[in-house]
Amino acid sequence: MTLDIALTLGVLGVTALLFATEVVRVDVAALGALVALAWLGLVTPAEATAGLSSTAVVAVIAVMILGHGVDRSGAMGRVTRAVLGWAGGGEKKLVALVSGSVGLLSGFMQNVGAAALFLPALLRIARATGIPAGRLVMPMGFAAILGGTVTLVGSSPLILLNDLLRQAGQEPYGLFGVTPLGLALLAAGVAYFLLLGGRVLPVRAPSPGAPSPQQELVDTWHLPSTVRACRVPPGSALAGRTREEAALWSRHGLNLLTLTQGRDVLFAPWRFTRFAPGQVLALLGPAEAFAAFCAEYGLEVVAPPAETDGAGFAELVIPPRSGAVGHTMRQLELRRTYGVEPLVRLSGREAHREDFSDEVLEPGDALVVYGPWGNLARMGEGGTFALVSPLGPVAAARPRPGVALGCLGAALGLGLAGAPLAVSLLTGAVAMIVSRVVTADEAYRAVDWRTVFLLAGLIPLGTAMEKTGAAAYLADLALTPLAGAHPLLILGALGALTTLLSLFLSNVAATVLLVPLAVAVAQGAGLPPRALALLVAVCASNSFVLPTHQVNALILGPGNYRNADFLRAGGGLTLLFLAVAVGFIYAAYL
Repeated sequence: MTLDIALTLGVLGVTALLFATEVVRVDVAALGALVALAWLGLVTPAEATAGLSSTAVVAVIAVMILGHGVDRSGAMGRVTRAVLGWAGGGEKKLVALVSGSVGLLSGFMQNVGAAALFLPALLRIARATGIPAGRLVMPMGFAAILGGTVTLVGSSPLILLNDLLRQAGQEPYGLFGVTPLGLALLAAGVAYFLLLGGRVLPVRAPSPGAPSPQQELVDTWHLPSTVRACRVPPGSALAGRTREEAALWSRHGLNLLTLTQGRDVLFAPWRFTRFAPGQVLALLGPAEAFAAFCAEYGLEVVAPPAETDGAGFAELVIPPRSGAVGHTMRQLELRRTYGVEPLVRLSGREAHREDFSDEVLEPGDALVVYGPWGNLARMGEGGTFALVSPLGPVAAARPRPGVALGCLGAALGLGLAGAPLAVSLLTGAVAMIVSRVVTADEAYRAVDWRTVFLLAGLIPLGTAMEKTGAAAYLADLALTPLAGAHPLLILGALGALTTLLSLFLSNVAATVLLVPLAVAVAQGAGLPPRALALLVAVCASNSFVLPTHQVNALILGPGNYRNADFLRAGGGLTLLFLAVAVGFIYAAYL
């Protein structure tokens, strides 16, 4: 062991300890490793900062922007409704459906892209069902990683495998040569969360952070923030009645936000609008009031329409010379004129939450209303009302699902056609900005910079492991004593070593380093070299116990995960992955 190897392993050990104990944030720990490697001379200054411009980091940034654009455009609304319609809000059904879908999709595209495509829809589903996002996001992310083993183009290590086999004089694998093993791994991963998810997944409220303008309004006015929806079935007593006849507001304390019939969506329906069978009502109010209303009229509970994601709360004030002064809400026909639903009126120090349709508005009165962002913006422009709360970045968003999906499809198509993945994804992200699916400011806000600096800080550590010979030293140390051992022991040690190195090296680097070594070990032990090489390429994706894999880094923030969550849930899956991979290759290839 040289001094450089010892120093590199020391930095690796301290970084792993910081990750495990969470004394500092993971991104700070990763940047600390970057700085330490540079000052110790284990990497050059250029190598230390290369992570900030690496293709992996650029790809993750682009994926975050693409995911935000697809979500903001409303393109995933149909996916959300379809998933909720099939799963019915059940956690296990959601995990099975989403994880299986993402895993299979990941077999034909980069796993981080598959995860990013489903992440916004999954977060919306979590809000709609009340299931903590942390219990849905991690199974989806891990399934994306597992799905990368389903075909030979599902992950970078498997793409490299055939080139490395040809260099070693071995026959390459076909496109679906790894599919039986990949499907077994994916099925095992989904089953793992279905059986043990309740024990290993966290139940944690979202990280508070700085409250958004919408959250500040909810907290200040004590507003109900969960939108619930129900469908009017044939024969319901609600059919034929108006909202006033049904006493939605006056007796039930519920606000009708949208009325959906087929593809037509009406925000804040007028008081004379009559209900009809097949309509979907999006309501805001207490859960018990919603349940009582549905029970009274025999309504079917369904998922909220996706259009409610393009709407929100706003606070307005009546200016002294406003045309609204001296008029009632009924006279102004607020719903019919502006398409917004009034929720609260503050007059002096008294807040009115009951039906205040016939109360006369005075200068200085404040109103809290709910409606589409565009309607709220127009409401504050005429001088009748003064908009005093920010509408947030989504106010400028234009629902253009076709354009958003076109940008995403073009980016994925370029990648599948052989263009560099980072350039392909960045092209799609720029196209979304140019086509005004998202604004440039929204794109910057869509990026989770903690994830970016986590990856950028770890890339120099992988460089140092290769450059100083620390990775080769660990490989020789682990595999040399296995000469003449039982094939299962050799397979287990090789899989475990690949898993360990892929946590801190890139999975590509671990594959390039260990496949030639695996071929040499196989030839010395009289085992099929292709089988051991395949084990290395597959186990390079066995990255679940730390947020160092691109997919894990992507879901870290949205799931509000800690390192301990990855250790607890990912530890069991890592062992299961090794057992399935080693057992399958031993049974099928040896």
